[in-house]
Amino acid sequence: MIKEFYVSTEDRYQLIDITDRVEGVVRESKVKNGLVLIFVPHSTAGIILTENESGLKQDWLAVLEKLVSGFDFLHNKIDNNADSHILSGLLGQGKTLMIENNRLIRGTWQQIFLVELDGPREQRKIIVKIVEC
Repeated sequence: MIKEFYVSTEDRYQLIDITDRVEGVVRESKVKNGLVLIFVPHSTAGIILTENESGLKQDWLAVLEKLVSGFDFLHNKIDNNADSHILSGLLGQGKTLMIENNRLIRGTWQQIFLVELDGPREQRKIIVKIVEC
């Protein structure tokens, strides 16, 4: 099963919790045991697992910005978004999680986030693919 959904973003850097939507796709699949791949097909966005706590989300954004501050990126002569491409590559555009008894396996404090790195954007596509094992 493969399903897509879209998320709009409001800020240049932003974390958006997509856990409920991914869990909905897992339930809809009726797959008892398997794997779920969450993938964002954009080179200026990423997927992470982290706690949905406002201070921690702000910390993530501050660290990401600091990682790419102070560089004179050559790509910025074209698009002025080299930071976004580099951070996306470091974070990765996908995560694979396990499904057991038609439920996503994740830690108590692990939510799934789209990380916007070049916003705002009207539509960031997220693809969820479920494989039965």
